[in-house]
Amino acid sequence: GLIKAIDRFDPAQGVEFTTFAIPTIAGEIKRFFRDTGWMVHVPRRLQELRITLAKATDELQQLHDRAPTTAELAEHLSMDEAEIREGIVAGRAQTAGSLDIGSGSDSDDGPTLGDRIAFEERDYELVLSREALKPVIAALSERDREVLSLRFGSELTQAEIGQLLGYSQMHISRVLKRVLGELREALLTGE
Repeated sequence: GLIKAIDRFDPAQGVEFTTFAIPTIAGEIKRFFRDTGWMVHVPRRLQELRITLAKATDELQQLHDRAPTTAELAEHLSMDEAEIREGIVAGRAQTAGSLDIGSGSDSDDGPTLGDRIAFEERDYELVLSREALKPVIAALSERDREVLSLRFGSELTQAEIGQLLGYSQMHISRVLKRVLGELREALLTGE
């Protein structure tokens, strides 16, 4: 701002340098914060529209003793309502709301935004377990993987699996017990 004031100052105008420099520097500081202080990048046109809307809202609020509608703002500024809505939405990008603020009239009232949009994924643990088991299952013998697939994929009984593979139900039971023990151990130890 100071450099700009020095570059643009004309002593022939008969004005002291400080009289010219102070508003120029203040304007540059405001422009910097206006351009970089937004949480989301908003085009300059919409930033300026937000300022225009704020002034028009104040004027109409004084005049009607209530908050103006979008239609009233559009008529007052000779714009269409879509532009007004776009400016209002752009104005919300200047500050970010906290996820910890309550939704009630009192900031501590009601569930927070974080409570409303965050949820516990029911199947998260299941997905983690599956991913942890993939290498362990891949290391099993072909027969053990087939027994697991038939039991838990096709949901066959031990007797049906035994009949299909030519083993007794007791043998399938032992295979399943051993394989499930290995899988359980792998999940618990993280190996």
